[in-house]
Amino acid sequence: MTIATDINHSGAGAAPITMLSPDFPFGYDTYLQHPAGLGSVPEAALGTKVAVIGAGLSGLVTAYELMKLGLHPVVYEAGEIGGRLRTASFSGAPSVTADLGGMRFPVSGRAFYHYVDKLGLRTEAFPNPLSEVTPSTVIELGGRAHYARTPDELPAFFQEVADAWHHAVDDGAQFLQMQEAIKARDTRRIKQLWNELVRDLDEQTFYGFIAASTAFKEAGFEHREAFGQVGFGTGGWDTDFPNSILEILRVVYTDADDGHRSIVGGAQRLPEALWHHAPEDIAHWPAGTSLASLHHGSPRGAVARISRPATAGGGVGDLRIEEKWGRAAEYRAVVATCQSWLLSTRIHTEEGLFPAPLWTAMERSHYMQSSKTFVMVDRPFWKDVDPTTGRDTLSMTLTDRLPRATYLLDDGPDRPAVILLSYTWNDDALKWLALDADGRVELMLHSLKQIYPDVDIASHIVGEPITVSWEADPNFMGAFKANLPGHYRYQQRLFTHFAQQDLPEQQRGIFLAGDDISFTAGWAEGAVTTGLNAVWGVVRHLGGSSAPGNPGPGDLLDELGPIALD
Repeated sequence: MTIATDINHSGAGAAPITMLSPDFPFGYDTYLQHPAGLGSVPEAALGTKVAVIGAGLSGLVTAYELMKLGLHPVVYEAGEIGGRLRTASFSGAPSVTADLGGMRFPVSGRAFYHYVDKLGLRTEAFPNPLSEVTPSTVIELGGRAHYARTPDELPAFFQEVADAWHHAVDDGAQFLQMQEAIKARDTRRIKQLWNELVRDLDEQTFYGFIAASTAFKEAGFEHREAFGQVGFGTGGWDTDFPNSILEILRVVYTDADDGHRSIVGGAQRLPEALWHHAPEDIAHWPAGTSLASLHHGSPRGAVARISRPATAGGGVGDLRIEEKWGRAAEYRAVVATCQSWLLSTRIHTEEGLFPAPLWTAMERSHYMQSSKTFVMVDRPFWKDVDPTTGRDTLSMTLTDRLPRATYLLDDGPDRPAVILLSYTWNDDALKWLALDADGRVELMLHSLKQIYPDVDIASHIVGEPITVSWEADPNFMGAFKANLPGHYRYQQRLFTHFAQQDLPEQQRGIFLAGDDISFTAGWAEGAVTTGLNAVWGVVRHLGGSSAPGNPGPGDLLDELGPIALD
């Protein structure tokens, strides 16, 4: 955690906070754990092929659960399995890895961890600034560096900033009351609180919210500036200042900004494990069936076109998927888990498949840019203690300089380690876009030299750097979605599209999923939960239903779903 350290008021013995979305407080974790399962389809529908576009986490959760229900998912992928859970290895040291996309996952994301635990993946605490597993942290602002091992070692100014944020969310967004309702899973209270906040705050920016708060007004601009540069939970958040305050509240209510863990061996291990795992509780298919075996080892290629040809009699036909190199197939249902922009920019999607307001929602999606640059070093030299100062040689660093955030990652003293030299978003990420990997590293080392003048980081670097700018990847065009003020209506349309009973027949059967369809974009939990929404939609579309005693997300959408502002 960073300077806003005391925003969790759960208390001793309290129920844990989970990522129970205030927009739709449906318990996906208990839904997944129910012994009756997620539902069933009619016997005649068993083995029906369903196209799943995208082999990221959302696509593979969707395909995995459809397979368990006895359907035949057919996965299409333009790149590699994993999507934005992408792990790269350093040349010459394949066991030393860097997570280019998702790398830290809050323990409150219980649907996500359902699959992590099911697949037997190991996790470890992630070294966020000032977390318990981080040996030391340096916060450097305006040329002044502050070294701390624990939050209480920071100057009083930073606690003042933390207190201002604490009071801002308590006074302006009923933080305490919302967290108590989430812990109790009091869905009625959650909706009561949230629906009023949506009406009041939908058109408010993050910065506008804190600037209008009494606490930050009294504290002054310097405190608001430091809050943006150092932030809360995971680092500086001033690149989020133009975004809707609702986006930020969803994060802090559910502790998504704290308690992070990483997957040992890299985040890509989760989607890869879903691809290869043969579940025991599976309908229709023989024991040992996995997504990999259904696809003979490899997903199908990049999708170029989605359409719905009319039948010979002029009726509504099946959905047609055409691949980049010409292969085509037809399906009764399709789940598109790619980022929504791709349905108009990279995939020729028949316009009539979605209502016009939904197209508007997709086109108005606002994606955050994001850049990371990693280097491998000979050993975790930052743990060497300066005999004169008693300080670590190098620390987890937050700064207002170009790198913004630098993380130190290792698996022990006797093997190569990794430095994430810079992790940036939005405008800060765009500053790196035109530079190659070496150019990025040179500038980052120059900035860090100003903070650590006596440390020769470059002398420890081995091999070639690894870097990514997600906005430059044509299969993503951005790192993750972050709604702007006034975008709640768009998100509500996207999220609820999986319940299609009110759509005309020609627009049914194609479903959207992925974290950008969720209300918690940028978090793997949203990828998982929207995939489960799509599974419910496909099952209902094929004449099936939820399991008795275990209602699915669509069964409770009218009761718990996001409000319509108009």
